[in-house]
Amino acid sequence: MNQDDKKRAAAERAISLLPKDAFIGVGTGSTVNYFIDALAKIKNDIRGAVATSPDSKERLLKVGIPVVSPTDAGRLPVYVDGADQINHVLQMIKGGGGALLSEKLIANWSEQFICIADDSKFVSRFTHPLPVEVIPFARSIVAQTLVKMGAQPQWRMNFKTEHSHEILDVSGLNLDEPIRMENTLNDIIGVMENGLFAKRPADVLVLANDRDTEIITLTSVQS
Repeated sequence: MNQDDKKRAAAERAISLLPKDAFIGVGTGSTVNYFIDALAKIKNDIRGAVATSPDSKERLLKVGIPVVSPTDAGRLPVYVDGADQINHVLQMIKGGGGALLSEKLIANWSEQFICIADDSKFVSRFTHPLPVEVIPFARSIVAQTLVKMGAQPQWRMNFKTEHSHEILDVSGLNLDEPIRMENTLNDIIGVMENGLFAKRPADVLVLANDRDTEIITLTSVQS
């Protein structure tokens, strides 16, 4: 299978894990687009969706799936999203699409987080640049703070998040202790959120490889 085939396979496998007659949290990105296409085929089995980005909302509405706010949906039983990278204890780097604040909010608002990914995203050590969402007024100050930490921040030019923030894509940080770094970055004044999903990892990974898809659970990797 090529990468698109793997993304589609993971997305379609995740459909079998969804509860009936419930609101579903839906993430953002190319793999999630395949999930929305698959979700459209069973749209009568769910009540609707909470979308983490305008792009996902538009796509959901286009296939006839109602989109509601987190307030209207209440606590979600499941959230489905992709990852830029995911490690062997199901911690992730996310935010390549710029929706990391909404994604982390909905991930923490959900009972179960299902990550869908192809095997190129499954890593033993994080290497992907880490998105850090900042208020525009603080971007330069935060960038200088990151440089003092030994990092190389790159401003994502001509991009604003849904919440009117800006993003620094940061290389050079030591991410061997993801929970500690997630907390450290969020303690910097001006940072709204960062793309480390370490304190709230996925509960389930649906991983597609060249042959098939496998389901990896957080409980199995912790045992």
